[in-house]
Amino acid sequence: MIRTRFAPSPTGNLHIGSLRTALFNFLLAKHEEGSFLLRIEDTDRIRSKKEFTEDIIESLKWAGLMPDEMPIFQSQRLNIYKSYAEKLIAEGKAYRCYCTKERLDKTKEEQKKRGERPHYDGHCRNIKQILDKPFVVRIKLPQEDIVFEDILRGEISFRYSEFDDFIIMKSDGSSMYNFANVIDDSEMGITHVVRGDDHLTNTARQIVLYRLLNLKVPQFIHIPLIMGEDKTRLSKRHGAKSVLEYRDEGYMKEALINYLSRLGWSYGDKEIFSLKELVKYFDIKHLHLSSAIFNPGKLLWLNEYYLRTLPSEKIYAYSKPFIERLFLKENIKQEFNEVYVKKAMDTVRIRTQTLKTLAHDMLFYFKPPQDYEEKGVRKYCKKETLHSLEELYQNLKDLENFNIESIKDVFDKIIKKYDLKLIKIAQPVRIALTGKTISPGVLEMLEILGKDVSLPRIKRLIDYIKAWNEQN
Repeated sequence: MIRTRFAPSPTGNLHIGSLRTALFNFLLAKHEEGSFLLRIEDTDRIRSKKEFTEDIIESLKWAGLMPDEMPIFQSQRLNIYKSYAEKLIAEGKAYRCYCTKERLDKTKEEQKKRGERPHYDGHCRNIKQILDKPFVVRIKLPQEDIVFEDILRGEISFRYSEFDDFIIMKSDGSSMYNFANVIDDSEMGITHVVRGDDHLTNTARQIVLYRLLNLKVPQFIHIPLIMGEDKTRLSKRHGAKSVLEYRDEGYMKEALINYLSRLGWSYGDKEIFSLKELVKYFDIKHLHLSSAIFNPGKLLWLNEYYLRTLPSEKIYAYSKPFIERLFLKENIKQEFNEVYVKKAMDTVRIRTQTLKTLAHDMLFYFKPPQDYEEKGVRKYCKKETLHSLEELYQNLKDLENFNIESIKDVFDKIIKKYDLKLIKIAQPVRIALTGKTISPGVLEMLEILGKDVSLPRIKRLIDYIKAWNEQN
């Protein structure tokens, strides 16, 4: 059975490039009905932080990529790495190195002067006795080329002369990345490793370790990194954010997962995928060898698409925290009525971009506009507008049933009587209700807001037009 893993280091918030790596490992496992695991590589005692671990787990949970087993923490496995290192020393495949930093620096400087590649010179390779000095553990690099298979790239090889006797255990007793990685992947039963192609030299070192430890080598898939539009490695300067920043900005997991899946993978011409569909269609051989370019506009387009098309219940659940935060910010005391909020939400979500803007665009449903768009007032709220607007107000006031059908009849009557185009009467009402010239449909807004809210807003605009025209 296929077993994959995602193995981030908790030295920063989870980036979307790392989430894509997790996604591809998740999809590979789930497509084959295998297991997806999580390992927290927290052996860096200085840079690893609890808050970053929490960020990683929360990000995966939000994205729907939770592991099938409890996470493994490398910081809890130091004795295991130590026992493997001692075994290699006992077998003559590794050794204690007592070289000081000063000696190593001096040796590398001399190598540079001779035009050589800076490398460890094997000074402690043949020291048998255990000295009372600080030491690191180095492997005895076999004098043979390093060759392994990549599912996407085929055979990959490195000359052994490109490496030296690299360190596997630090002087403080903690494990180096590659050593812990190999041991954990083996003990976790990992069969496939999907990761960025920046790990190719790490993989070469790990192949050496697998063979020295007589462990089964997993299958590797090295994918190109995500690039910014300037063809450099993706970073914040390209507009990329951490996973939870996207969440807090009002992006939905459906949009982010859909977008990341298409950065380096394709299935014909299909663009829109649910996570369930991604699991169904995912084929590792359809991953691309060319770097994917991050396009913030395409991600935003997908978010707009899901805002329009996901079921109302789901959008309501997603948007509720944003609306509640808006209530708090705007000091809105109105009771949170689910039925009312859903009706209001459905009029706005077809023309907004994020859950955050959705909440902001809904503000007029809960709070009257504080001011009016001046350009709109100048264009649509002229003195000659008053008669038709005042009569509209009175007719709406006389309605017994304030529903969209009866409201439409009133508008039709005013339009016919004054020989107006709909925009001439609709826009002033829109400005009255929202303060703006762009909003959901006027008739549906009136019905949702109701008579007791709509009429005072229209009356306020009428009074405003009168005063404004007197001053101008």
